Amino acid sequence: MTLLYHRLEDHYIKYNQRKWVHPDPLEFLYTYPDIKDREIVGLIASALAYGNVKQILKSTAKVLAELSVSPYDFLLKNNYGKIEKLFAGFKHRFTTSFELVEFLSAIKKFLSHYGSMENAFLTGYDDSQETVLPALTCFVEKLYNHMRLDKNSLLPIPAKGSACKRLNLFLRWMARKDAVDPGGWTNVPQSKLIVPLDVHMHRISVILKLTSNRHNSMKTALEITKNFAVLSPDDPVKYDFSLTRIGIQKIEMEIAPYFCGENLKGTCDVAIY
Repeated sequence: MTLLYHRLEDHYIKYNQRKWVHPDPLEFLYTYPDIKDREIVGLIASALAYGNVKQILKSTAKVLAELSVSPYDFLLKNNYGKIEKLFAGFKHRFTTSFELVEFLSAIKKFLSHYGSMENAFLTGYDDSQETVLPALTCFVEKLYNHMRLDKNSLLPIPAKGSACKRLNLFLRWMARKDAVDPGGWTNVPQSKLIVPLDVHMHRISVILKLTSNRHNSMKTALEITKNFAVLSPDDPVKYDFSLTRIGIQKIEMEIAPYFCGENLKGTCDVAIY
């Protein structure tokens, strides 16, 4: 583990920099200095973060352009009909305009009731929880309570065992603050976060012997997070951004050869999300 720790630290220092962010929907968050807007942008950008990376950026930009300079003010000031009209015909891979409008409407109701997305999240959180999973489960259930849908492609359901990569990505953006993650939430400890697990991070984790589980699930995400916590107990998702640059930036992984002689190469065309 000592060797792995040093290799991961070297990789983090080299790649956890703003210059490696593009193309990544995280870049949209940097233009919103006010956390009341940034948390909404983060939830929208992470929700759309599946499929081809070019389409992710295009769809996210399209949605945010309609929400004006302050998504918070826009959602509070406009009714369902206005939102529905603005996004008529919207399509992002499996996501329909109805799903998007219901999603945005649920966010609006959260803002009206709780004042912020963080306040809404904290209603299901307490410090005794080992991870954010119970709070995340409660958060998602409450969002669904405000939607006329039992299933929405923008919102995975933790209770069904999904790794919930996009939601954990959102929480990483909100609860961590460093050269890349903008942060803004002050009451959710980064030590409680869960690794945003997709097929690429899963593959890396298997190679680095952080898991032997071949299923991309919440159980696997928690196992990988627990093993990262051995190396970085206060920040178990610290290495997520730098490791996922392998897929986005066509970077050869500089860690795996020390363990199994295998290099990892990614492609920029296929999103890591």
